[in-house]
Amino acid sequence: MSRYTVLAADTEHLLTEKNSDFLTFLHPVNNREQAMQWVEQYRARYPDANHVCWAYIVGNARQPKTQAFSDDGEPGGTAGKPMLHVLTERELGNCLAVVVRYFGGVKLGAGGLVRAYSNAVSQAAAKAGLCEVSPSTALSISVSFAFEARLRQLLQQCKATLDEVSYSDKVTVSITLPQDAEQALCDQLINETAGAADIRQAGSHSGV
Repeated sequence: MSRYTVLAADTEHLLTEKNSDFLTFLHPVNNREQAMQWVEQYRARYPDANHVCWAYIVGNARQPKTQAFSDDGEPGGTAGKPMLHVLTERELGNCLAVVVRYFGGVKLGAGGLVRAYSNAVSQAAAKAGLCEVSPSTALSISVSFAFEARLRQLLQQCKATLDEVSYSDKVTVSITLPQDAEQALCDQLINETAGAADIRQAGSHSGV
């Protein structure tokens, strides 16, 4: 998977549309639990608000691990879905958008609501700082002592980070490397050690 952009820091924005206030908050999140904690905080902070709508994307905005949205009482499809669409188009991965609406007495209609919620998030996104992340994977590799120097050479070639080295009857290294380099490294190790290399996956994450 290639590098992608994520929200770097919290962002706030206020949009006023026909006397209705749309308070927009963007937060970096890594899972649904974090997103829902923020939503509950805003519901508690603005108990008199007419609506607290939200949308989030976890992972790459173009290939999300998970995503969801809520209209929170607004007509179906007029709030959460347009908000999610903006996050996708702006490529805001690992991002929660919350829009707190205070009704100003003038109805906006379905089309007006879609535009207002879209603009609220879009304008907040324009102010937001982004950073680029690269999906990586963690491996544990055990090889013979005779192969250690060659292993280190291969790790350097694939831009792997050497996290830990231990010695017993074999040399075992714990590494982190770009996800898209994993298969080539594994194939080369198996080929050059005639299948003797012991390769185990330790996990994956996204790093800056």
